[in-house]
Amino acid sequence: MKKRILAYSHDTFGLGNIRRMLTICESLLIDISELDILLVSGSPMIHSFRLPKRLDYIKLPCLSRQQREGYAVKTLQTDLDETIGLRADIIRKAVVHFRPDVMLVDKKPYGVKDELAPALSAHQNLNPNGKRVLLLRDILDRPDVTTATWTRRRYHPIVQALYDLVLVVGSPEVFDLSKEYQFPAVVADKVRFCGYLRRTPEGRDAWPDSEANPDPAIPYVLVTVGGGEDGYHLLLTYVQGLNQLPDAPPFGSCIVCGPEMPPEQRQHIEALSAKLPQVQVCEFTDAMVQLMAKADVVVTMGGYNTVCELLSLSKRAIVVPRIRPVEEQWIRASRMARLGWLRVIHPDRLTPLG
Repeated sequence: MKKRILAYSHDTFGLGNIRRMLTICESLLIDISELDILLVSGSPMIHSFRLPKRLDYIKLPCLSRQQREGYAVKTLQTDLDETIGLRADIIRKAVVHFRPDVMLVDKKPYGVKDELAPALSAHQNLNPNGKRVLLLRDILDRPDVTTATWTRRRYHPIVQALYDLVLVVGSPEVFDLSKEYQFPAVVADKVRFCGYLRRTPEGRDAWPDSEANPDPAIPYVLVTVGGGEDGYHLLLTYVQGLNQLPDAPPFGSCIVCGPEMPPEQRQHIEALSAKLPQVQVCEFTDAMVQLMAKADVVVTMGGYNTVCELLSLSKRAIVVPRIRPVEEQWIRASRMARLGWLRVIHPDRLTPLG
């Protein structure tokens, strides 16, 4: 019997949430032949990804994250409350018409600014036997910050009342989310650790049809900053380091700026790289795993998806994690560095000389 999942990914910053959710959806579709998935997302980049059959999406108006728990309208000239109301109505109608058996909700039990509440209520009323699953990445933020947020937003009672499972894509060896965030027993009992998402490239023997296409005849360093909105400092430091070398390095560099890097910053990186030998700069690639598989070393920020790819491919890596507005990347990278899985540099100590 055919089943339906409605997956919600609010996506207000970068590419991490949408890439993680797409990976999970693709895996479910491979394992379950009689399954359709409707993804509801605010990602401005979802149209750039190749989607498998039986997966479709509804695009929500874009939001941007300002600070912790702070949001603004990214594209439209509407105010925040109006836009949240529009998003909430779209999600609720998707539930009413699609009639999913399962709602899979990324990170926020009630969605951005509680926009998911009407949809959750509709699902509970229309499908009493339906399941609601909360998906959490391994680390959300510092324990004191996350604990305060979950208490203030009353997330624990919401999860207790509305959700059947809490799936954590991580390992308690790195970060035991239930203990670190002091989940009450009724919520902790719903938590299941799924391990880190495995990311493997397809077609390893051929270069991907991509804007980023390094010379396979020489070793190369892949430098990536995810969506790129806050990745300029890392890329600038890397290019400045290349410019300060006394001789041309015996390796190439493939620099992926990310689609959300401001154009003037990307253009500056391109200008600084133009005269460097064997340095290629591109804005975006949907073949990141393939490029990483071929790279000899990866220099990157510490987003969840990137770290999963590094671990899956056993890549030598230097991770310069984000520390603002949340410290999730720093916590993950520093703990994995203590386990010997990667090398980490605090962004405040990053210089062109290493």
